[in-house]
Amino acid sequence: MPVRVTADAAADLVAETLPQRVALISRTLVRQVPQALSRTELGLLVTLDDGPVRITELAAAERLAQPTVTLLVKGLEARGLVERRRDPADGRAVLVQVTDAGREAVDRVRAALRDALRVHLAALSDEQVQALAAASDALIPLIEALEH
Repeated sequence: MPVRVTADAAADLVAETLPQRVALISRTLVRQVPQALSRTELGLLVTLDDGPVRITELAAAERLAQPTVTLLVKGLEARGLVERRRDPADGRAVLVQVTDAGREAVDRVRAALRDALRVHLAALSDEQVQALAAASDALIPLIEALEH
């Protein structure tokens, strides 16, 4: 008979293991998929998909130094993945926005990651995949709580 743990013990286990396991899955999966974008570039493009922002806001959102983000944006702009334009509310400021090519690049990376993950999921039992599907659904309210 399986041992039943209390809700507090389960919460402690999740709090201790989830961040490391999510990070490990992400790093391992990204390494298996050849990409034209670094994880940092991908993060910037995903953040920009919410709408144009100033470089200072982008740096804060991504927890990067402003000079680092400036260099990344210049590289992405040279590849046609983002564009800069003057902020209509403040002509001194510049807004960065993702281009259609940038969105397509993100879509390609996401598709490649999904394909790679599906290969590994196929090696698991039906019960394991069902458990992962349930866990994935259970992450939604946690993500929403973390975002607020």
